[in-house]
Amino acid sequence: MTHLTTLDASFLQAEDSDRHVSLAIGGIAIIDGPAPDHGRLKTMLAERIGAIPRFNQVLRMRPFDVGAPQWVDAAGFDLSRHIRRVAVPAPGADGELFRVVADVMERRLDRAHPLWECWVIEGLTDNRWAILMKIHHCMADGVSATHILSRLCDPTGDNAIAAPGRAGRTAAAPPPGRRAVPELNPLAWADNAWRAAGAVTNAAARAMAGATEIATGLLRPAGGSSLTGPVTAMRRYRAVRVRLAEVETVSRKFDVTINDVVLAAITEGFRAVLLHRGEQPRTDSLRTLVPVSVRSAEAPDTPDNRISIMLPYLPVDLDDPVQQLRTVHTRLTRTKRSGQRQAGNMLVSAANVVPFMLSSWAIRLLTRLPQRGIVTLATNVPGPRHRLRIMGGKVAGLLPIAPIALRLRTGVAVLSYADELVFGITADYDGAADVELLAEGIGRAVARLAALSRDEVLLFPADREDPHRTGIRTA
Repeated sequence: MTHLTTLDASFLQAEDSDRHVSLAIGGIAIIDGPAPDHGRLKTMLAERIGAIPRFNQVLRMRPFDVGAPQWVDAAGFDLSRHIRRVAVPAPGADGELFRVVADVMERRLDRAHPLWECWVIEGLTDNRWAILMKIHHCMADGVSATHILSRLCDPTGDNAIAAPGRAGRTAAAPPPGRRAVPELNPLAWADNAWRAAGAVTNAAARAMAGATEIATGLLRPAGGSSLTGPVTAMRRYRAVRVRLAEVETVSRKFDVTINDVVLAAITEGFRAVLLHRGEQPRTDSLRTLVPVSVRSAEAPDTPDNRISIMLPYLPVDLDDPVQQLRTVHTRLTRTKRSGQRQAGNMLVSAANVVPFMLSSWAIRLLTRLPQRGIVTLATNVPGPRHRLRIMGGKVAGLLPIAPIALRLRTGVAVLSYADELVFGITADYDGAADVELLAEGIGRAVARLAALSRDEVLLFPADREDPHRTGIRTA
């Protein structure tokens, strides 16, 4: 019998803190060709979903939080309750699909049953259909959810999901006969012990400094704006698809990471929203929750959450795209070195040692306080680098879906798939009605940075009206 970790359980408590919140995450696979026979499709899904842990289990809650919730087998499990079918209104373009996605994701999953749903969506343009997988966040983080979605696809000989982070060099093994042997010099032992103690001390110091920064970030209010506030029960959804090759070109040209480019594009999108609302972007306007995977390569699809966090400010006060990108890179580098990632991981591990009753009550109290320190969520998950298929049909696109909660009115999930990078934006229906501006700003930022990386100038209509608002000289 498996228990929820403190981190897993915190997503249930955050959901309980606001009746308008659903803390499910999701992914959409858009598939070429007509939808297959529903009976055949249901049989296929039953086979592939049946092999996934947790998908036929429910949570058994403990009274008064005397222990963590437990996963137990669901009595009378009915697959038909979880596999749904819907047709989008004509003409079945992105607008109609995104409205269906928002409708599905805004409704809470029933905790009396396994915490997932699979929606078959028919009637898309260009003779396409889609599968939407919806999973409660207490079951999976972005990395494991992506692996779960890939398991619905037809088997291939390739590794479906790229490993998180960058590929590193593996040290060559010593040749036979040249294996390392223990050092026999006592002075070397003392030196090694001293170095090890120093490394542990430095790591602990960085973690403590990072913990202080995280606590300060959570407690200190971000600059006042309309980007945060109470949320309603309704959602909006948009997706921005850009060429991964362009993002990689920008990354190489400016010597930054792909995640830096992603966050710079999100920065420009939120800057556009603030300016449209008549609000002056400030240095402290956009503190962003950036989850960091600490999942090992040995547990890619284990159904739980293995994440730490960083809380950088994104430079919405800057209008030059290159300056935005370089500032994002500098801040992310400093944040990584500050120990925030290690601190977040340390705090999560420590919470699992504390009696669950104490940690549960503390989290319940914190989630009910008005959160003003974080403005948005931006999560970037590596996806499959080759094309997938479902029942023989080519998966033309994968779209990620992030949740929103705790007064965050927008959340951005980013997923790479084959030759594209997709920004999936979830927004409160009333509090972020201008989500289209955010989406357009993200797409515009990537296009502009790609042009600048080729030493070109790319103008948009707004730039021609006011060439100074972008920071690009048009002479």
